[in-house]
Formats: sequence, C-alpha cells, structure tokens
Amino acid sequence: MSRPEWHLEDLWLSLQDCWPGLSVEWLPQIDSTNTELARRVRRGQSDRLLLVAEHQTAGRGRLGRDWQTPAGSALTFSLGMALNPPSWSGLSLAVGLTLAEALDPQHHMGLGLKWPNDLWHWPQPEAPSKVGGILIETLSLPDPAMGRYVIIGVGINLHTPDIQTGGIAPRGLEHWGPPPEPGLVLAQVAPALGQLLVGFERLGAAPWLARYASRDLLLGQALRTSQGLQGLGRGVDEHGALLLDTEQGLKRVESSDISVRPLKMTSP
Repeated sequence: MSRPEWHLEDLWLSLQDCWPGLSVEWLPQIDSTNTELARRVRRGQSDRLLLVAEHQTAGRGRLGRDWQTPAGSALTFSLGMALNPPSWSGLSLAVGLTLAEALDPQHHMGLGLKWPNDLWHWPQPEAPSKVGGILIETLSLPDPAMGRYVIIGVGINLHTPDIQTGGIAPRGLEHWGPPPEPGLVLAQVAPALGQLLVGFERLGAAPWLARYASRDLLLGQALRTSQGLQGLGRGVDEHGALLLDTEQGLKRVESSDISVRPLKMTSP
C-alpha cells in the first residue's frame, strides 16, 4: 500500500473485521483492475484483494463495452475473493444498492439504479445520466468446495468526463458539491461492500432485493430490451430478474446478455 492521500492504511484496517487477511493494493495505472485480478487468479493467486487504480487505460463494462475514464476523472477498483453463496442470483443488484446507499444514504442526491448494474441520476423530466457502473465476473477455483472467485469491478465518476458516449451521458459526483477525493469516496463504499459480501455468502441477495424498489429507476417506466421485448418495468423478482408487464403478460428478463433501455429518456 502507498499514497497516503488515499488513506489506504486506515481503509485496510477497517476491512479486517469483515475479511481478515484482505490486502489493499494501489496502482498508478493498469489496463483494467478486473482484468488484472483475473490474470492473477489464473496464475494461482486467489487471495482476498482490493485493487485500486489511479487510472484505467482499458476499463471494461458489461456486454464487452468500454468504460472510458480519463485520467483523474473516476474512482476505479475491483474487489476479489473466493465466495460460496447459496445462489449467485441478484449479486449485481445487491452491489448497486449498496453503492447507492453508501454514497447517498438520505436520498439527497437522487442516486438510483438501472437494472442490472448501473448507478444513475434521473431527475425527471430531465434525461438520465450515469454516475457509476459495476462489472461482476467469477472464475473457477481448483477446489470446488471453495465456491468461485468473484471479481466485483466498480467505476464511479468523480468529475464529469468530457467524452462522447453515444448513449447515456456521464455525471460526476462534483455535481453535488466540491470535487471529492477518491480515497474518501473509496472509504465510503469499500467497507459497505465488505459487509454486503459477508451477508451475501450466508443469505444470498434476498435482504438487498427487499430494498431494491426504493432505488429502482426503471419501475413504472416504458422499457425495451435489446431483443425487442417491450413493456412497463415492474421491479425485480426474488432472483433479481427484471419484470416487464407486456401485452403478452408479465415477463422475466434475466440474461446477462440482454440490455434494457427506457423508451423515453424524458417525460412528456
């Protein structure tokens, strides 16, 4: 660990109660923290690790999309460890809810969730903007009794980057006040994620899914999936699948290969 302005020593101490033996590592630059953790696991390194990067040069999002983070604009990190939960269903929703609650506990910022893995700000009738994203990957371990090695990658915009996304515009946390220090934002969210994973390994996602509706920005919205299914968002079920009220009845959307977008980005 290094970089005293990141407060990594204090963060490491705060995480030991949740995950004894967890290491915290800071890198000035890496292609992707998720990619780096996966490389290490394939080399036989499956220790608990929080890997933080000052800058990612080839960050990745869901469905193979690029996650663009100009240097200094975002907090990017990955948390990796072996887990053996009763079910993996709903993990990305539980992680998203944990991030929203840690960053905006009183709902003053209006941070919400766009199924299945994005942190949005959508003060209607304005257009939505993306504050953060989550990429969860799992890898097999030599001993199946250990479960799988999960890598939870998180990107949070600290400053609104000057980039063209061709879709949802990005928004940084500086929209709500002075530009935040990345180390302080990390200290807000990492312990909460540690507590989440302790509970998730025992109980699955049920306790978090019970609170999901309070942050669900797709609830009641007209939606369309990448496979052409249209309907009104009706929340999520007990497994974290998106529920769509369509002309053919209530449909479940659960594939990680499907994307969902609101039909209208602003109200009439």
